[in-house]
Amino acid sequence: MTINHGGDLSEDYFIAYISLIMNSRGITLEEAKAFTFQRLFQNDEGTLGDLSHKSFMRAYERMAQGAVGA
Repeated sequence: MTINHGGDLSEDYFIAYISLIMNSRGITLEEAKAFTFQRLFQNDEGTLGDLSHKSFMRAYERMAQGAVGA
């Protein structure tokens, strides 16, 4: 998936990305969260901006609550 560094990434983007990582690697949601945070954010919340990080966290929380099918 391509990242546009000029704009904020949406919650739906992160849901799709995390789901893709989980399905392609056969890993848990927690592992996919850690992988995504390292890969996209380089373990720094500010890398893609505050709004993108908030979207990432909302996406993870929705997935953890089972509000989204993986």
